Amino acid sequence: MKKITVYTQPDCPPCEYAKLFLQEKGVSFELKDIQKDAKAKKELMTKYNSYSTPTFVIDDETVITGFQLEALQSALGFEV
Repeated sequence: MKKITVYTQPDCPPCEYAKLFLQEKGVSFELKDIQKDAKAKKELMTKYNSYSTPTFVIDDETVITGFQLEALQSALGFEV
C-alpha cells in the first residue's frame, strides 16, 4: 500500500475535493494542516518546494501540487 500525505489548510475547496476523492476510493492518507502545524508548512515549502494546497506526497517520491485528478489517479494506479 502506498503512503500518501496530503498537505492541506482550512477553507480550501480543492483540499476538500481531494479528501473526498481519496475517501471514496478507499485510500488511506495522512493529513498535514499547514496552518496548524508550522513544521508541516516548512516541510511543504523546503522539502517539496510547494507553496499551495493540496499537495500530495506519495511514497515520499511523487509530489503532485494542486488537485490534478488525472495525475493523482495515475500515481495511485487508478484508471484515468
